[in-house]
This record gives sequence, C-alpha cells and structure tokens, in this order.
Amino acid sequence: MSAYLGSQAMSPEEPLNGNNRTAVEEEMSSSVTSAGSETVATPNWIANTSLLWRKRRILSRTAGISLVLALAIAFLLPKQYESGARIMPPSNSMGGTALLAALAGRSGGGLGTLGALAGGFLGGGGNTSLFIDLLRSGTVSGHLIDRFDLQKVYHQRYRIDATKSLARRTKIVDDKKSGVITLTVTDTDPVRARDIAQGYLDELNQLVNRTNTSSAHQERLFIEKRLHGVQDDLQSAQQQLSNFSSSHATIDIKEQARSLVDAAARLQAQLIIEQSGLDSLRQTYGDGNIRVRSAEARIGGLEAEIARIGGSSKDAPADVSGTNADGSSSDRNSDLYPPLRQLPRLAVPYANLYREVQVQEGVYELLTQQYELARIQEAKDVPVVSVIDAPGIPEKKSFPPRLLLALLVSAISVVITSFLLLLHAQWRQMRVNDPRKELVHEIAQGLQQWLQLRLSRTKAER
Repeated sequence: MSAYLGSQAMSPEEPLNGNNRTAVEEEMSSSVTSAGSETVATPNWIANTSLLWRKRRILSRTAGISLVLALAIAFLLPKQYESGARIMPPSNSMGGTALLAALAGRSGGGLGTLGALAGGFLGGGGNTSLFIDLLRSGTVSGHLIDRFDLQKVYHQRYRIDATKSLARRTKIVDDKKSGVITLTVTDTDPVRARDIAQGYLDELNQLVNRTNTSSAHQERLFIEKRLHGVQDDLQSAQQQLSNFSSSHATIDIKEQARSLVDAAARLQAQLIIEQSGLDSLRQTYGDGNIRVRSAEARIGGLEAEIARIGGSSKDAPADVSGTNADGSSSDRNSDLYPPLRQLPRLAVPYANLYREVQVQEGVYELLTQQYELARIQEAKDVPVVSVIDAPGIPEKKSFPPRLLLALLVSAISVVITSFLLLLHAQWRQMRVNDPRKELVHEIAQGLQQWLQLRLSRTKAER
C-alpha cells in the first residue's frame, strides 16, 4: 500500500493509460503479496502465548486444584522404608593362582594364558556372583516367607506371588571393583525392613554351611560316621566282657590266679601242720578221743577248701557268652572266684575280650582326636560372610517424595490443560468444510450411533 501511495504521489496528474494501469495493478498486487507475507511470517508462539495468557485464570485454577489433589494423594500413599546391609564375600584361596603365575613367569609363553585363566577362575568375582545367586535363591526366599509370614503381609494368596513381591522389594547390587554386595530391603514397616535384611544374612550363612563341599567337610563326615560305628563296637565289646566277668567271676585273671595260689599254699601248709598234730594225738590218745576227732574235722575242712580252690580239670571250657557247652547257664554266681584249674581255660576268652576292648578304646580315642581336628579345619574352610554395614532401623522414609510428587503432578496438569486450550482454539479456527473437522464429526456420529444401538439392545434384552 505504501508503494502504491508513493506512486500516486509522484504522478498525481498523470493520465491512466494502458501501460500505467498495468503498472499500478502490478504495484497493488505486489503490495498485497508483501502484506500477506508479513502476516504469515508472524511467529506462532506469540499467538499461543497470548491465548494462554488470556486463559491464565483457568491455568492457575488447574494448577491449584491439581496441587491440592496431588498432596492429598501423596499423603494417602503408604510410607516405605529402606534398610540396607553391605557384605563382603570371602576371597578364594590364591595358592593355585600364585603357583601358576610363578610357573608362567619362569616358562615365559605357554603358561601365561593358563595363569591368566587360573586368576580369572580363582579370583574374587566368582564368589560375589555365587553369593548373589544364593541370596536370590528360592530356598532363602521360602524361609523368609515362612519366618515373617509374608503371604499375609503382602496380601498374596499364592506362595509364588509372595516370592515375586519379596523380589520386587529386594535390591541386590555388587561393586565390580571391590566385590562388595549391597542388599536393600523396602517395606512399609521400618522394623520389619531391618529384620528381613538381617534374615537374608542369617539364611545366607546357614545355606553356605549346608552346601559346604570342602575336603575338610567330607573328612569330618567320614570320621563322624566311623566314630559312631567304633563307639557301637566298643560298647558291644565292653558288654561282652562284662557278661563274661559276671558269669565266671573273672575280674582280673592274673591277680586272681596269684591270690588263689597264695591261698592254696597257706591252706596246704595248715593242712600239713594239722596232719602232723593228728598223728601225735593218735599216738597219745587213740582214735576215739575227742581231740583226735576235732583234728580230723579240721583236716577235712582244709582238704575240702583246697579241693574247692583247685577245682576239677574235667569241666567244659567256658563260653564267651557265659553258658556251658550244653547250652545251659553256668551256675557260678555263688562262687566268689573261679577254681584254680579253670583259670587257664578262662584266661583265653577273657584275654580275647579284654584285648578287643582295648583295641576299640584305642581306635575310639584316635578317631575322637581326628574328629576334633577335622571340625577345626572345617571351621577354617567354611566361607564366612563378612558384614561391613549391618542392617539398621531406617529413620526416614524413602518413598513417596510428597512435595516433588505434588509439583510434578501440578506441572503435568498445567501442560495438559495448555495443550487442550490450544487444541480447542485451533479447532474453532478451522473452516466448517475442513476435511479434518469432517472426519472427526463422522467418527463422533459413528460412535454415537454405535452406543445408541448397544443401549437399545441392552434394553431389549432386559
């Protein structure tokens, strides 16, 4: 328009011939085109910002209402607490790695790769992965579910669902460099969170002890089994020796033989003295004198005592079980000691039983010592979990962050509301015959007809 007005100002009295009229039309069309280009070139964000500024009351109300609702929801959400523990798995023995490294250093090429492989297999990384798998095992989870009644706590009907809920609330990560394992348990009760984390450590120690397959463990099991067998054999041998000694009155064969020989010698000496006195009395008083009869009675008693001590060599040899050869029980309970002539026969089975008891006692003592040494070695070989940071009762909640949640919900609500306002404004600016508008109207009419048809069928079925 300015170009057009300028052309008129420069030639106000010039007649409008054909050429001039054409020039004027061209100038007018160029001016209109330039004005339209200026209008199109106006930034769109200015119009959108202006629209949102005019709708600022709606946006502020939306922000306020969403902030209040978000705070209410945030305060209604249950608090969650985290209790963590840090553990350090025991390192594997590095003796094999050191040996292979030394061999590789001397030989140069061939064993270098072997030493590297040994270092990788015997390093600490394997223990870390192993302990993480043990913590995530079904055995540990099952024991924790039974111990804390987690099916009821998590409101799960099936045990597998309770296991999944526990896995979602448990976080286990490891540090690749140091090998330290961090265990974190989340729960709505801070005390229960601490107890479950401690339960993980307890179950891990018990599982490691049960699955220990070291050589010291196997040796301890073998010695323990052998010790029980030797203990039974020792008790059986002691019982047989006791039954034999009770049946035949044999306490100590050597001492009893010595005592019987001494007693028989004294009785024999007394008998000789009494017989000499009897001969003297017979010469003096005759056979019918009371003194002679008294001496004969004393001699008879000494001979009977000597005969009882000596015994008979025709008796059947004593059985180990305390029975005679015919199967009847030997009646020697009334004798305080066995006859002297039977002692050699009793000495052989007594010596066998006594030797068996001594052998079993020696084996039992040796196995007992080895068993204690194996237990000590097993305790050294059992991998013990070193707790760096023990789980404690959390003092602050870990979720939900109420203020952050409220601000985030408010911001999202404002963004959605702004998008809807801009979409509504663009919809109103569309022409009636716009294809997009017609498509939306067609879809809306189709949905409306479908809903009406469904409602009519529902009413007809009722």
